[in-house]
Amino acid sequence: MECDIKFMRRCIQLAKCGEAGAPPNPMVGAVIVCDERIIGEGFHRRCGGPHAEVNAINSVQDKRLLSRSTIYVSLEPCAHYGKTPPCVDLIIKSGIPRVIIGCTDPFAKVNGLGIKKLQDAGCEVQVGVLEEECRELNRRFFTFHQEHRPWITLKWAQSKDGIIGGDERITFSNALTQTLVHRLRARRQAILVGTRTALMDNPTLTTRYWSGPNPLRLTIDRHNILPPTLHLKDGSTPTHIYHEENIEEILQDLYARGIQSLLVEGGARLLQSFIDKGLWDEARIEEAPFCLGEGVTAPILKNEQLQSEQNIGGNLVRQYLHQP
Repeated sequence: MECDIKFMRRCIQLAKCGEAGAPPNPMVGAVIVCDERIIGEGFHRRCGGPHAEVNAINSVQDKRLLSRSTIYVSLEPCAHYGKTPPCVDLIIKSGIPRVIIGCTDPFAKVNGLGIKKLQDAGCEVQVGVLEEECRELNRRFFTFHQEHRPWITLKWAQSKDGIIGGDERITFSNALTQTLVHRLRARRQAILVGTRTALMDNPTLTTRYWSGPNPLRLTIDRHNILPPTLHLKDGSTPTHIYHEENIEEILQDLYARGIQSLLVEGGARLLQSFIDKGLWDEARIEEAPFCLGEGVTAPILKNEQLQSEQNIGGNLVRQYLHQP
């Protein structure tokens, strides 16, 4: 069991290498072990490309060793044809007799079918090694398929006395924290702001300070008051404007679009609406080292658990997880 844990940890480590390229597919790592020695490993590099199991098997130089090897995979191997053939078929064809799986895949076309196919072929299958860690690795993927909505990240910056904005645009972030915000944007598929934020701040909502794709830009305009001069209407990156403020309907639409992760950047009323409905998974709050005295009060989290706190260039950045 101790060896199984060690090799599954390596799977998780490998899987994280696919953070930029794998989504909306899950991040997956695979390790092939013979006589307690790693002889092959791989991860899912990019959506549409070979899966982790394929890359791991292809990396084994002496294929004769596969018939007495164990393959460790952080997520249940797929059993269906998508952009690539089923991974279970390759595992079976390769003659690997033992398969250790971190957690099952909630995707309807897999969800236990990969495990069953391996067992029917005579493979010894064990499931649940470092299960929580493997599930945490793909929490966005799991939320999307089990709750039929994106993983929701709330993000805002505020003054030391809890003011998020005023009649004029206020800069809370410093150069370093602004860069980290753009990294966060690059790791989310969509970004949402409310009408007031679109008007007051005229944000571009792009990743110009970080290498990575721009998220789908979203805003709300119930009364058609957003002018065509806004950055959100410049046509530089895909943008969708909702004319209804129903959060549940917006999330349903994003699910239908295949959006697995959503970053909500403001304003205060929109953020508080997500909080009050319990529709959030994590929050990033940046606190600048100055007070404003008056202005728009920052949202108040509910059922939150502090995960980390960092001082970055004088600003405090706190990360929270939602505890339903």
